Amino acid sequence: MKVGVLVNPIAGMGGRVGLKGTDGKVEEAKQLGAEPRAPQRAARALDILQQRRPDAEILAIDDPMGASIIRDAGFEPTVVYTPKGDTTAKDTQNAVKIFSDEDVALILFVGGDGTATDVAELLESIGDTTTPMLGVPAGVKVYSSVFAVSPEDAGIIASTFDRTERREVLDINEDEYRQGEVHPELRAVATVPVADDLQSSKQLGGGTVEALAAGVVDDIKPGTTYILAPGSTVGTVKTELGFEGSPIGVDIWRAVPDANADRGWTGKVLCKDATEAEILENLGDRNVIIVSPIGGQGFVFGRGNPQLSPAVIRRCEIEIIGSRSKLDGLRTLRVDTDDPELDETLSGWTKVRVGRFEKRMIQVV
Repeated sequence: MKVGVLVNPIAGMGGRVGLKGTDGKVEEAKQLGAEPRAPQRAARALDILQQRRPDAEILAIDDPMGASIIRDAGFEPTVVYTPKGDTTAKDTQNAVKIFSDEDVALILFVGGDGTATDVAELLESIGDTTTPMLGVPAGVKVYSSVFAVSPEDAGIIASTFDRTERREVLDINEDEYRQGEVHPELRAVATVPVADDLQSSKQLGGGTVEALAAGVVDDIKPGTTYILAPGSTVGTVKTELGFEGSPIGVDIWRAVPDANADRGWTGKVLCKDATEAEILENLGDRNVIIVSPIGGQGFVFGRGNPQLSPAVIRRCEIEIIGSRSKLDGLRTLRVDTDDPELDETLSGWTKVRVGRFEKRMIQVV
């Protein structure tokens, strides 16, 4: 089995420092203290692949696009391309062309939707509709259906698949995304391994959630700090609380005890569009994350909200909310926090608020 592996070394760097992506923001991300996310996630996938297929022949791109990570996983890769200077989309495309020419059984890439687009568009441009691609999710935005649910799942799929199907590659304009405009566009259709542990494309649309938001506000407890995740569903909660939140950012709001107020509290916005560091800095004695799963995919953590890092999650209670129509389209919920131990802790059956009073049980896997 011959596998071409490429790692986008900057994928996801902008997430925890609140940049909503890394396109054109690498230097700013570094100045804000961002650390690479992709290498560690690549290692998790490759460790599984090595355990299951130690005989796999690996074609690699020289560092920083994966060669050392592959060696650390126990493989002796053949380096087929060396980037010059800072890596760009052109390096990805050059490597993919070589992988195709070498007739690899799979292109295993580590990145986000931008990387997926680069891989898929190159394959389309050379008329290669047979070489399958599989993504190890590492970007801030991961809307496409060519990604495994987790790095470990990617390793399992890469080592076991025997059929392929055509799936969508989506991407968005990051500048529009940072302004709160989310318009996923179809960029390509790619050949992908058939597997249960592939994520779906992001579902667009939803239902009315005003009653749900009112139920959240009914249950606000004085003295509690609320970490309000991105998305339109939680955005309705922010509106119900009386402030205009950042539509794709994490906002921090506290219920300040107030004996003279009708509800026994008054609201205070502590931070809008907060980074991981700002969230940790503003946490109080009791903290609650309010988050809604991504429609069609079911991810609660790990897609679009990397500011909600393991360090943040471990200090908070979690309230998941979602419209009935959104939950009707999901068999399970998923988490991918970069911390497998935490993912395991979060798994199991949980209650999701779907109305002002109604909650529904659904499994986190």
